[in-house]
Amino acid sequence: MNRVPILLTLMTLLAGCATVDPDYESPSVTVSSFRAIAVPNGIPNFEIGLRVLNPNATPLELRGISFAISLDGQRLIRGVGNELPVIKPYGAGNFTVTASANVLAGIRFFANWAETASDEINYEFKAKLDVGALRRAIRIKESGSLSLGAQQTN
Repeated sequence: MNRVPILLTLMTLLAGCATVDPDYESPSVTVSSFRAIAVPNGIPNFEIGLRVLNPNATPLELRGISFAISLDGQRLIRGVGNELPVIKPYGAGNFTVTASANVLAGIRFFANWAETASDEINYEFKAKLDVGALRRAIRIKESGSLSLGAQQTN
């Protein structure tokens, strides 16, 4: 009777190891569109188009996504989605999710930006893709800077 829990644990571990693929490459997520949408409660909301690329030989069955967009360290926009397509092997999928703005973070961002009068804004996009219980969540982070300065011509 004591062997049953041990046997079940070993079988679970073996099943977990069987799903590990040494050639697995993380999918990529990019923002493909961005537009403000009207809502009755007055909180700014956005419809954000996302594109997922699957560079692997197996389908990517997405269960959910959560993401955040930050500007100069202020997390301005957050969103989640659970009605996602299955991304075919070596394929791409597009979908839209609704996200909401953090008004206080927006106020802090604009106050800091007005104070520093910088010609550059740092951005960060973070996403977590849930691909089910047998695989770890896929975390993606993209960051960089946007130049606001006018280009000089000679």
